Amino acid sequence: MDMKRITATEQIFCNGKVLVEGEGLVAADVVLDGERIVEIGSNIRYAGIREIDATGCLLLPGIIDVHGDAFERNIMPRPRTLFPLDMALLETDRQLAANGITTAYHGITISWEPGLRCLAQSLKVIEALDAIEARALSDNRLHIRWENHAIDEVPAVVALFGRAKRPLLAFNDHTTSGISGTRNPTKYRTSAEKAMVSVEEYLALLQDVAQRTGEVRLATETMAAQARNNNVEMLSHDDASVEMRASYRALGVRIAEFPMNWETVEEAAAAGDAIVLGAPNVVRGGSHNGAISAEEAIRRKQCQILASDYYYPAPLQAALDLVRRQICSWPEAWALVSSNPARALNLVDRGNIAVGKRADLILLPEGRSRPVRVLSAGRTIYREA
Repeated sequence: MDMKRITATEQIFCNGKVLVEGEGLVAADVVLDGERIVEIGSNIRYAGIREIDATGCLLLPGIIDVHGDAFERNIMPRPRTLFPLDMALLETDRQLAANGITTAYHGITISWEPGLRCLAQSLKVIEALDAIEARALSDNRLHIRWENHAIDEVPAVVALFGRAKRPLLAFNDHTTSGISGTRNPTKYRTSAEKAMVSVEEYLALLQDVAQRTGEVRLATETMAAQARNNNVEMLSHDDASVEMRASYRALGVRIAEFPMNWETVEEAAAAGDAIVLGAPNVVRGGSHNGAISAEEAIRRKQCQILASDYYYPAPLQAALDLVRRQICSWPEAWALVSSNPARALNLVDRGNIAVGKRADLILLPEGRSRPVRVLSAGRTIYREA
């Protein structure tokens, strides 16, 4: 390194084991300058650089969470009980940082339902996220969950596609099962609570929106076309059949998020789609709602990405559990929460430790399940006291 190039922002992690893509865990030093990784090698020492001793630790890429909606519980911890959005979202941001999530796509639902997931409230959440960006620790982004019976909200969703940080678009259909009566009855109460209405009022609203089912396909096609035109990556949520997955794939949706059964998983895998499953599913040893086993899908090589879903500590713990249970090697397990989501979402500047990449890093002591330091773009956002 040219000594004249050393800056006040330069720092070096030394004496640790670094997860390098294609090489696995290797003994190496990693030099950062500002928000980027500028050098990786052995026994790098330069006067004037701030050294961080990583002895006994693993240096891992920061976690990229493609779908997390636990922030909703910070906004509405109890039914009909809303807290100030800046307070709730800053608390969410602290949770992300402490759990090694350096890039977070917040699953913000835009639905026909009133309350927590209506268009007006969702736009307030987005506005609040923008307002706290300068104070935020992690890189907070949007994962727009469009409920496909929210036909009147299509223009408002499309208007979000032009954001500098491109959002994700997920196609949700929690309405059809409600209309048909095949939805789990307990879900109606949960939906009513989020909508801030009684169950009876919610069911009446559901019947009203059912009258527009015939418009759903055209709205879906319009939304997908606009997403393609704006280079917005698309996901389909809770694919319940092979036919459903194939229909979304025909619209250019190549990420299958939480497919509901093995037939759909197998069809998606055979077609080369990226499959997202829940990290809590791995940690708990099964799905909370009786869906397929994420661990088994990983064993079958039919899951490429793990998401926090409803619990931010889960991605880190799931990767560690997969290694501990000898289901995956370190590179395989960590790819599920770093390089694979980066690849699927076309985030070319992050997801692995390499020269030129963002310095999104986790310093994790070997044998422990909590990081001692987390960096986002070279800035320490969490440090164990």
